Amino acid sequence: MSTPSPVAARRPLFFFLRKLGPLIGLLFVFVLFSALRPRQFPTAGNLEIMTLQTAVVGIGALGMTAVIVSGGIDLSVGSVVALSTVIVALLLNQGAGPLTAAAGGVLGGTLCGALIGLLITRLRLAPFIVTLGMWGALRGAAKGLANEQVVLAPDTWLNRLLSSLTDQQKWRLVPPGVWLLIVLALLMAGMLRYARLGRHIFAVGSNEQTARLCGVPVQRTKLIVYMLCSGLAGLAGVLQFSYLTVGDPTTAVGMELDIIAAVVIGGASLSGGEGTVLGSLVGALIMTVVGNGCTKIELPNWVQEIVTGGIIVAAVTLDRLRHRRAE
Repeated sequence: MSTPSPVAARRPLFFFLRKLGPLIGLLFVFVLFSALRPRQFPTAGNLEIMTLQTAVVGIGALGMTAVIVSGGIDLSVGSVVALSTVIVALLLNQGAGPLTAAAGGVLGGTLCGALIGLLITRLRLAPFIVTLGMWGALRGAAKGLANEQVVLAPDTWLNRLLSSLTDQQKWRLVPPGVWLLIVLALLMAGMLRYARLGRHIFAVGSNEQTARLCGVPVQRTKLIVYMLCSGLAGLAGVLQFSYLTVGDPTTAVGMELDIIAAVVIGGASLSGGEGTVLGSLVGALIMTVVGNGCTKIELPNWVQEIVTGGIIVAAVTLDRLRHRRAE
């Protein structure tokens, strides 16, 4: 009777770590910071704060999941979030209703994604270069619209999408913005798993040339993916506005790194063709827990930035090792 090869014997372990690795990582960092700050970190109030902080990055990570699965990247999402907060505040100041203002923020993000998608598909430019350029251009547009200052806005129900629940609202369990994240995550997961568009996204990310030969509309799929990503970033901007209660053109600086890191930590491959919504949400939770925990143990901001960068490098390294083992 033949014995399994060492590689074959190790594959169940690789499969286990690949599927449950993000959850194990989340549990590890939570237990670590709970042990370091037992009276400050694992409290109900702090858990609620981390949930609210995860909502913005989580919604951004939903769109980024589709982009990375398709084999692309979008470095402009942080600037889209800032631009969306400014658009929402300006529309509210012009007398628009809160729903109209929120729709304006999402529409603004979607149009940014359409421009990015057209530049990538029509001019065949590299996604990294296009989105890097849009990262600066959209940040400048946000500052220009806001006259380089914070835009105050009247109080509406938008301000309470990510506000802490009162005693009378505890039956909701979590604020409306978190419920919005949950619903969108379920819809995105269903689309990627069951819809034709989802199959096309995975096909393009796995092998673009093969997908084209099989009749997949590659250019249209890429355009839709970037519009979806920026549109969700615009929605994340609406939640960011709710958290800040003002339009701030300087907010969400570096958030694109948190969003990309969340998706990669969650198991998505930067080579494309691989990724899940659940993994991205777990990755977003890991980024939030690490940031919050570093604050609780009073680490300076520069140390937190080093930790975040180290997590990103480690996630990409693990992704590369996974692919080498699979070859």
